[in-house]
Amino acid sequence: MKAVIFAGGSGSRLKPLTNTRPKVMLQAAGKPILYYVLKIVKDAGINEAVIVVRDMKEQIISYFSDLNVQKQLGMKLEFVDQGKDYGTAKALLAAESKINSTFVALAADLVEPSAIKAVIKAHNPKKSESTMCLTKVKEPKRYGVIELDKENKVIGLEEKPEKPKSDLVNISVYCFEPTIFAKLKKIKPSSRGEYEITECLIGSTGVIYSGYWLDIAYPWDLFDANEYLLSQMDGIENGEIENSTIKGKVILEKGAKLINSYVEGFSYISEGCEISNVNLRGINSFGKNCHIGGFTNIKNSILFDNVNAKHLTYIGDSIIGEGVNFGSGTQTANLRFDEDSINVETEKGWVNTKKKKLGAIIGDNVKFGVNVCIMPGKIIGENCWIGTVVINKNIKPNTHVYLKQELNEYMEKKKEK
Repeated sequence: MKAVIFAGGSGSRLKPLTNTRPKVMLQAAGKPILYYVLKIVKDAGINEAVIVVRDMKEQIISYFSDLNVQKQLGMKLEFVDQGKDYGTAKALLAAESKINSTFVALAADLVEPSAIKAVIKAHNPKKSESTMCLTKVKEPKRYGVIELDKENKVIGLEEKPEKPKSDLVNISVYCFEPTIFAKLKKIKPSSRGEYEITECLIGSTGVIYSGYWLDIAYPWDLFDANEYLLSQMDGIENGEIENSTIKGKVILEKGAKLINSYVEGFSYISEGCEISNVNLRGINSFGKNCHIGGFTNIKNSILFDNVNAKHLTYIGDSIIGEGVNFGSGTQTANLRFDEDSINVETEKGWVNTKKKKLGAIIGDNVKFGVNVCIMPGKIIGENCWIGTVVINKNIKPNTHVYLKQELNEYMEKKKEK
């Protein structure tokens, strides 16, 4: 059996991180989310996957074509281009030439292998050509809401309704027969201009799943992904540890160094990293070749590849894009004075994160000067230069920010006696 994975999404609500990478290449636990989705598919017993790509597809193909990555995963991977059209129906159709028997299809969300196993087990082509995985949620109006009859057949599907008719939602894990492709070809664009697979799901068999599921919709959802993924791992110390205290667990990849540091909680440190004279607290992950030192403190944060913070920096509850450089004394504030939930201004308006602590969301290749202070929940776009200022609003990509100052000189003349 093969798995078809939808990896073409742009992730508009995940900007600025998705301005420079596909959604599935966002990092948690030191690697792209898609890496862990493939491991989940493998753990469900499937050894072949067709990855449907579109936006910035070269990054996905380059990373997962690496023989070392394929060896780690133990899977045969193929790539197909979705083309210009949007929607899950077009994504699935792109894989038609690679499919000749019953197959699984899924979005690049985090689930347990048991979700995939459940749809395979429940699938009966004599009863329905499609089986879909559902779960119960507290706020169904945020998702595609499903109605089932007494025989667990899908009789209704409504996308983000104001008044949901059930608490069951679609988590985009399916088992299909190849006959589904003929139906997909007849679908017309929805009001959103997308080709939606939902038109073909009425009559599907519904399987109710109660395990873990995370739809990564906003940048701060990566914290939950990071915590979940690391909770599934044991500490592994393949790198070099020198004169450091570890109260918790650490995954240290080969070639990484942890020197004169204190670790409390769980930190994932990728190859090429050098962590020296640093205090790590909570749940952290570091991409490749990060250099952190000079009594820097990092708490509950995700750093992508090639981040430098070498002098008296504090990074708390923050997500840091690739190639960011922190000047001495840079501070990310992560708590409001009133200790209320932190709101973030997105392109589509203000969003309540429901998090008491949230630092900064910083895009790729941002350079900070000395003593920069960033207020809670602020977003800084990619390729910015930030001088010595207090950042109390979002900064658009490719912006240079400096404090305007005037130097006033006073001279007191000595009075002649």
